[in-house]
Amino acid sequence: MTLRIFLELVEIKAKTASVFPFLLGTFYAWYHYHTIHLVPLVLFFLAMLLFNMAVDAHDNYQDYKRATKAHDYREKTNIIGVNQLDPQKIGLMTLTMMLVAAVLGLIIVAKTGWPLLFMGLWCFLVGWFYAAGPRPISGTPFGEFASGFTMGFMITLIAVYINSYDQVAFNWTLIWQVLLASGLAATMIASLLLANNFCDAEEDIQLGRKTIVYYIGVKNSLRFYVALEILGYLSLIAAVWLQLLPWLTLLTLLTVFPVTKNTRQLLAKQVKKETFPFAIKNLFITTLALVVTFGLGLLI
Repeated sequence: MTLRIFLELVEIKAKTASVFPFLLGTFYAWYHYHTIHLVPLVLFFLAMLLFNMAVDAHDNYQDYKRATKAHDYREKTNIIGVNQLDPQKIGLMTLTMMLVAAVLGLIIVAKTGWPLLFMGLWCFLVGWFYAAGPRPISGTPFGEFASGFTMGFMITLIAVYINSYDQVAFNWTLIWQVLLASGLAATMIASLLLANNFCDAEEDIQLGRKTIVYYIGVKNSLRFYVALEILGYLSLIAAVWLQLLPWLTLLTLLTVFPVTKNTRQLLAKQVKKETFPFAIKNLFITTLALVVTFGLGLLI
């Protein structure tokens, strides 16, 4: 396996979906509590990245296994079949990355406390069952919630906790405040999966997936996509109003203009290779702007 194929297998281009929430949580901890715990934070970053890559590789592996011979998905679409990779080696590699991530996570738990164990277990369970089992989460109506909540919110919350576990009580007040502060990231990540699902609507039926698009239809899914974007921006405004985020993060609202342009392209045509990249751009633009403006807000 070449490096290019490996990076494609683990979908390295999508890793900003976890890196930006990680930075958001780190900035949040510094903004409110003026504390950073570098060693456990670096270990968490490595564990997060490894596990995220493992989940995406596992997703490709499970899709390959489930694909029937009734159509050419294995040979012409799935990266394992297209590049004639050994499925058993891919499965072993995936498990190895997950185990290493788990060990790193337990080391951090020993340093920071039990709340991290439960948050980590949630992430591991969602990550594993996202593609595994008779009814993987990715093939149900709950995929958008699972991805947005886990990657957008939980990664942010874990980063906040690791940096401030000795400074602030871990309670429902902290949880809802971080939930609101990470709202834009969570909704944009959820909207990315939604876009992937309505672009793959016909292929998902062939693979036996019944995502939310299957139940509400493509037209309503497009409306839902726009609603998620609006909800994300509203959560940003509310977070600034409640002083959870610095006022400078309101500059993120300027991304409405390119996001609107990209969304119109996506609403006009739902073709995976042609228009799905517009959803990727929307996620990248908004989360990058949020993190950059948050960073600038820390300096001013």
